Amino acid sequence: MLQSHTDFSSLRLPWSELLRQSVQEVGAKVQTLTGLGLASMIMGLWLLTLISVLRMDVGRLPWLAWIPLILWQTFLQTGLFITAHDAMHGTVCPQQRWLNDGVGYLAAFAYSVLSYPQLREKHHAHHANPATAADPDFDERDPHHPLTWYWQFMCGYLKGWQGLITLAGINGFYNGCHLLLGIPILNLVIFWSLPILLSSIQLFYFGIYLPHRRLPEGYPDEHRARSSSLTGFWSFISCYHFGYHWEHHDNPGIPWYRLPSHQRRSLAGMIYPTDISC
Repeated sequence: MLQSHTDFSSLRLPWSELLRQSVQEVGAKVQTLTGLGLASMIMGLWLLTLISVLRMDVGRLPWLAWIPLILWQTFLQTGLFITAHDAMHGTVCPQQRWLNDGVGYLAAFAYSVLSYPQLREKHHAHHANPATAADPDFDERDPHHPLTWYWQFMCGYLKGWQGLITLAGINGFYNGCHLLLGIPILNLVIFWSLPILLSSIQLFYFGIYLPHRRLPEGYPDEHRARSSSLTGFWSFISCYHFGYHWEHHDNPGIPWYRLPSHQRRSLAGMIYPTDISC
């Protein structure tokens, strides 16, 4: 007597596809909530701290007390750019592009009156041609000296209309705060201008120079990037894990807070290039 056997193999593909889509949707929702939550926290803390320190009577404080305030504001200032950077890759709010880009526009403007579309265009050019003459972040003429490279890097992002808009925006902010609100120039210099400058140096050093500088042994692969040896808390403090730069070029769709886990997977898979020393 023949026994009939039901073939369930045809049902596996639809169910597995449905499960895969469900996992992707849940992951996108979690990333959206996390990305928007962290972006809101960084921008909120930055604004709250800025308002507080600009209203502070710094003349009554010893100058050593300024240092932790300046460093804290610099860290938050860097967080603004990291937020704008993640928005350029669509990782702040992957489910709503308009909201993702809205956060990017706001973060880039708050950072130093920068144009988000121009930043995005240049950054994608960087990913397309890392550490080459076509890379707007790379100094092909002198890829070994951080000072000249930093100068070229800043000039590249502040030339033309962008430089004029940034200058006008900074001038308007200074005049508005000082003349209309009575905020002392000293407060504006040490708690707004100085953190912007220090933040640009931090971003350049950990996110451009160290990962992409040209070393005698060359680059590990086509990403032409290396990662920092800093881990955990120090990686976060240094530049929001942006030192994990090979991981970022390997998968630009990973937000900054997930770069450490991607590094661990890379190490487990033995595809991780030689670390760089900070």
